[in-house]
Amino acid sequence: MTRRARQAEVVLEARNLKKIYRRGNEEVAAVDGISLDVRRGEFLAFVGPSGSGKTTLINLLGCLDQPTSGSLTVGGRPVFDGRRGLSEGELTRVRRRVFGYVFQKFYLVPTLTVYENVLLPFAFFKKPEAAEDPLRLLKFLGLDKRIRHRPAELSGGEMQRVAIARALVNKPEILLADEPTGNLDSKRSREIGQVLGELNRKEGLTVLLVTHNKDLSRIAQRTVTLVDGKIS
Repeated sequence: MTRRARQAEVVLEARNLKKIYRRGNEEVAAVDGISLDVRRGEFLAFVGPSGSGKTTLINLLGCLDQPTSGSLTVGGRPVFDGRRGLSEGELTRVRRRVFGYVFQKFYLVPTLTVYENVLLPFAFFKKPEAAEDPLRLLKFLGLDKRIRHRPAELSGGEMQRVAIARALVNKPEILLADEPTGNLDSKRSREIGQVLGELNRKEGLTVLLVTHNKDLSRIAQRTVTLVDGKIS
């Protein structure tokens, strides 16, 4: 497969995805019939007002939640099809193999060093042979002089970079970032935006970003606006 063909490959294919929550007798469609293709190497930003369904959608695409109906194919493999889906064990393997996750909260363990926090995923499953070199990651992210520090000794931007390194150590194909700058000031937000942009450009990483930050969304190659659970 040529590089151009590989980059054109569809890695996520969603068709008529719906997620309905029930509150008593009321039904609320957080995601309402969304169809979307994501190609390898894309940097895609989801934007829209609060409550528009951005986080719900990225959780569905990242197999963190199951749709009420619709289908999702990940890397050519059906994950959800109508009302049926993979078992929880199979979903865990897909998450581990395909995705890296970064959230608004850093979720670092305060008693562990930077290096130990990055290695934390391997405390829960065997380190694969294809795992990324954590020291290379930390150097790429400008944290090579902070590896022995603990989270309390870091700035907010540094803590988020540690969280990004932890998400990448398993060499995922797709990075999902849900409001990664929500707890950061404008300077640190720009730093994280630059990091995500470099990972996409230099490493060829597919990035799906949820953000309210207009400056951050401009880094993406494609922007999808959600309103009331639908693509606007």
